[in-house]
Amino acid sequence: MTRENEELRSMADLLRSGATLTEYSCPVCSSPLFRLKGDELWCAKCQKKVVVVKEGEQVTELTSLAALGEVESTLLGKIQEINKMIREEGDIEHLQRLSNVLSTLLENLEKIKKIEKQAP
Repeated sequence: MTRENEELRSMADLLRSGATLTEYSCPVCSSPLFRLKGDELWCAKCQKKVVVVKEGEQVTELTSLAALGEVESTLLGKIQEINKMIREEGDIEHLQRLSNVLSTLLENLEKIKKIEKQAP
């Protein structure tokens, strides 16, 4: 099953479980957001809770976690780009530099995942 089909199936499952489609879109992937029971917003594509902050509201720990989700998404995109470059690279020195960048990106991704696990 393709990723797009999985995302559509996830959205359909949300609707079947009683979630409602909202007018909001995910700040990370622009996918439509769903309102779950308990008034929680959810992105079916990112598989993450999304917090909406109205203008003038104070940033809370939850919005910080949403920002981490955006950074995580960016890192994953860059990891894919570097992976493609590594596959096509023939120069050993350039390959070493790309490997170092990939290593740093993976370390940062691991740090974000640890922070997300520690969050309440």
